[in-house]
Parts: sequence; structure tokens; C-alpha cells
Amino acid sequence: MKGTAAGGKGRTAIVAGATGLIGSELVKQLLEEPAYGEVIALTRREAMFPDSPKLAVVMTDWSRERLEAALAGKLEGADMFCALGTTIKIAKTRQQFKVVDYEYPVLLGSLAKQYGASRYIVVSSIGSDPRSIFFYSRVKGELEEKLRSYGFPGLYVFKPSLLLGERAEIRSGERLAERVGKAVSVLMAGSLRKYKPIAASKVAAGMIQAAKRGLSGVHTFEYDGITELGGKAIQEREARK
Repeated sequence: MKGTAAGGKGRTAIVAGATGLIGSELVKQLLEEPAYGEVIALTRREAMFPDSPKLAVVMTDWSRERLEAALAGKLEGADMFCALGTTIKIAKTRQQFKVVDYEYPVLLGSLAKQYGASRYIVVSSIGSDPRSIFFYSRVKGELEEKLRSYGFPGLYVFKPSLLLGERAEIRSGERLAERVGKAVSVLMAGSLRKYKPIAASKVAAGMIQAAKRGLSGVHTFEYDGITELGGKAIQEREARK
């Protein structure tokens, strides 16, 4: 564990997928959030993170044994933020895609439940459905279904559509989708609003706000819900300046 956190007063946040588009925003915003005294970033590759005494970076191969050892004594009462995700193009095969988008989040869910985490906050996707004919949507739906079965005190599922933001990996298809999404966003009204593109920073802000509210049970957030939560979080952050 690099840069062991000082572990001061406040909640503990654990961020899986800490180098991704949403995950990196989660780490940055959690470090600025007074409610959290410790932030643990889980990653399998070296990356640049903000310099903060609140931050501990854990390099992991995503084995259960390694995660249990790294998170010993940290999970009880913690908020687990899961922003793991890849693409078929990067994963190369459907099997490897499912490892990242299903098996790793489920493993974290199992550990979080076993060791008494308070909340599990996960990024899924609009259109997720365990019975979908589309592989991506089906995997996301299966993940949500499995996480619900753990019976967390609080499970918050965030289902954005196209994510906007600066990615570490340049994906030409996603860049094109961003441009098209922005262009047609104004036409997305009524039932189509949930498909509107949304900034990764706002999704991260919404996830943190949901965790701070601490509602019991399972709660799902699509575009409007994410926007409301994210906007509230941004207002609070501005008020602290």
C-alpha cells in the first residue's frame, strides 16, 4: 500500500477503478470532501494521483487474497465506490470483458458485505437488463442483480448514458460518440432524457452525494437523478470555498 493514509476522523471511501474516467474524478473529489477522512484507491497499474495525507493507493491483481489483505480492518462501515469498466475492444474477448465488468465488482461486493461496508455505490449503464439480447447490457444487468442479492444497507446504482470527459486512453469511437451526443442532446426530451450525455465529474459528484445522504435500501439513478445529486454536490463544494 503506497502513501498510507493518515486515517483521520471521517468516513473511509474505497474506490475501485481509480484510474478511469469516473474513478479518477471520485478520488479527486473525495479528497476534497470533509466527510471523508480516508480514501483508498484500488488500481492494477501505476498512475498519478493527487498528493494528500488522506490517500492510500493499493496496487492489486484483483485476487480475493490480495484484496482481503490490503483492506483488512478498512471495510467495516466504509463506502465502496465501484467504477470498474472496460470495452470489448480493450478487453479483446467477451470473457475478459466480463471479468472486469462483472467478476471484479462482484468480488468487491462479496468482500464489502462480508466485512460490513455501509454502502456500495456502483456505475452501471443505461439500458442494463439481465435478460437483454445485447451482451454489454446483459452483463451490466446481471451485475446489478447479483449486487442486490447481497442485501447491503445501502446500494446505489448509477446508470449514465454516454460519459463526457478527458480519458487517459484515446478511444476514437467514443470521441465521435461524444461529438454526436452533444449535438443531439438538446433533442432528447421526455423519455429520451435518460440517454443524454453527462460529464463524468458530475456522475462522480452524484455518487459521493448519494453516499453522504446514506439512504437505506436500493436506489437507482439515471440522468435526472444524477444531475440533481451532482448539482447539489457542486453547490456544496462551491459554498466551502
